[in-house]
Amino acid sequence: WHHETTMHRRLTSTISRHTFTTLTTPTSTMKFFSPVALLALAPAAASAWSTATPRSLSTVRSTRTIPATILHGYTTDTSGEADTESFRLTFSEGESTISPWHDIPLKGSADGTYNAVIEIPKMTKAKMEVATKEPNNPIAQDIKKGKLRDYHGPIFWNYGCLPQTWEDPNAEHPELKCFGDDDPIDVVEIGSKAIAMGTVAEVKPLGVIAMIDDGELDWKVIAIAVDDELAKEYNDIDDVPDAVKDGIREWFRWYKTPDDKPLNGFGFDEKWLDAKAAGEVIEETHEAWKKLRSGEIEAGKIWTGKE
Repeated sequence: WHHETTMHRRLTSTISRHTFTTLTTPTSTMKFFSPVALLALAPAAASAWSTATPRSLSTVRSTRTIPATILHGYTTDTSGEADTESFRLTFSEGESTISPWHDIPLKGSADGTYNAVIEIPKMTKAKMEVATKEPNNPIAQDIKKGKLRDYHGPIFWNYGCLPQTWEDPNAEHPELKCFGDDDPIDVVEIGSKAIAMGTVAEVKPLGVIAMIDDGELDWKVIAIAVDDELAKEYNDIDDVPDAVKDGIREWFRWYKTPDDKPLNGFGFDEKWLDAKAAGEVIEETHEAWKKLRSGEIEAGKIWTGKE
């Protein structure tokens, strides 16, 4: 009990010095305070959690959202009830329903930029993801053992995936000796704003880290939205503060432990690789996606939109 109280005091003390943002929905406000004892084990650094300017604890109750971007004419719609198994967020272009995974292009409007589909806004807990096995791949809340999946504490960055990429579970990495996780590649957007679920955000990759989750390779690309105020300052992995890089790595190392899962590991001596390497990893996963989409690789239960 004393140990838990000490961790809580340390965590609360750290929180009081920094800014956090909540997202408001028509029916509820997602709040920061929740059982996140594991976060006390991560480095207690300001920018490990937020790149915003420090203010008082009162700002925890403030709200700030970014409306879903309509990029290239994409729109989104929801069905079902939030926080239930029925909830779906679908994507359309004109009158046609499209797949955010297969139909939204990977490349952004400028050289070296990419489109990111935001699944989980920063400071939220619901584990939302593109449903790779459902027709048109809507965003839905992940389910494990019959229960809706939530993080045990909020994620401090915008999280999503890069369309038209795929981590091939049939291909063994030559150095890491593990196989892909059968999903689009993940992206962690570290900008100063919360970005709404379903937004297609143009981002600039800054680096990548090779997370190994239950023996599977699960790359995490760190990126910044091109319209963010920090985008001019951040161009490569060395431009990102160590506290941000360490915070992301430790968050993903520990986040499954409350469910009695082991710590996640990382390849390449746990180092972040630079923007050039990130681009190479993205291109490799894009080539794998092309083979999946064309039928050259057996899709299994994955929905590709091809007969």
